[in-house]
Amino acid sequence: MKTLVVATGNPGKLKEMQAYLADSNWELTLKPADLDVEETGETFVENACLKASEVAKATEKWAIADDSGLAVDALNGAPGVYSARYGKTDEERIGRLLRELGDTTNRQAQFICVIAVANPQGEIVLQSEGMCKGEILYEVRGDGGFGYDPIFYVPQKQLTFAEMSPELKKSISHRGNALSALVPELIKLKG
Repeated sequence: MKTLVVATGNPGKLKEMQAYLADSNWELTLKPADLDVEETGETFVENACLKASEVAKATEKWAIADDSGLAVDALNGAPGVYSARYGKTDEERIGRLLRELGDTTNRQAQFICVIAVANPQGEIVLQSEGMCKGEILYEVRGDGGFGYDPIFYVPQKQLTFAEMSPELKKSISHRGNALSALVPELIKLKG
């Protein structure tokens, strides 16, 4: 079984990717704790590719990385690649976003996720993008999930991400869409 290093130090993200990629026959492991890659890209694609490539070269193994975030139409795509840095805590990030939106009626938004896979030489060999469209509520709803989940409402399901079961969120989320598209390609890579 080939090893695929997940370019994150977050065990929760590793577990999530392991669940999505369970049928791919790759063994997923966390990147070394002392290996940090600065996200200097201006797009989700640039950051995902940068992280996958640098971790692959440093470990001399296959690597997978994602970059994702929330893009709000009325804020010209913000917070975008700065989604995780929009505040120090989830509450601060949500508060800032709601303040910036104010009472605007255009609440359209989308979660975007880009995933990149690099070979041990650091070359990007696979890339996938997933999106989930929704809208930003005026106040939080639900107590599941993390990040912007309590204010991200999916009209077709009439729920926020924070109100959804993990299974439902997985089936419609930006990360779920990106990873689902990647599984057949990963299986082919194994030969």
